[in-house]
Amino acid sequence: MKLRNLILSMAIFSFSIGAISQTKDWPNLNYFKDTNEKLGLPAAGENRIVFMGNSITIGWEELCPEFFKGRPYINRGISGQTTPQMLLRFRADVIALQPKAVVILAGINDIAGNTGPSTLEMIMNNIMSMSELAVANHISVVLSSVLPAYDFPWKPGQFPADKIVTLNKMMKDYAESKGLIYLDYYSSTVDGRRGLKAELTEDGVHPTVAGYKVMEPLAEAAIAKALKQKRK
Repeated sequence: MKLRNLILSMAIFSFSIGAISQTKDWPNLNYFKDTNEKLGLPAAGENRIVFMGNSITIGWEELCPEFFKGRPYINRGISGQTTPQMLLRFRADVIALQPKAVVILAGINDIAGNTGPSTLEMIMNNIMSMSELAVANHISVVLSSVLPAYDFPWKPGQFPADKIVTLNKMMKDYAESKGLIYLDYYSSTVDGRRGLKAELTEDGVHPTVAGYKVMEPLAEAAIAKALKQKRK
């Protein structure tokens, strides 16, 4: 009788956990669902560009909406996201929108451990998978360097500078080996201690308007290169 009750309890527990997990949208697949449906496919001749990323990406549109207004730039940043979450929503939030190019800015939250421990190799695997999905769907890829950060205000004491430098080198090497565009934000925004320049940020991680103004011409130059590429 005790064994039967134990088995029944375990079954109820497993069902409950399964039901709970089904209600959770870990990659936030529904975040842009309605917006994507309303957006529809690109018009003839439209050079649509999707910006895939985290809070740094979505913050760009929030602080500098004029950069996106009147341009075929689609912002698909979600605050706090890591590369495995972006990879899971990449088809819905990038490929299904049929852009000419995607600008991927990712990795800082993985280094911070937002969704658990993550090695640089794991981060690169996700970035490579997103890139491969894009290329397979005739979308040019712009891989953005991770911006510098001396430390994380929400998880202090990690001092991620070395990891950021290494990850950026891994991305640059990968981009060059695959004929992708590497977008170097890092060199123009780093300070003497390998953090984000004080005049470009308030918290050491997220750019202010001044930071985005440094990033904008760099992004536009990279996008111009991507649009000139012959997409297979």
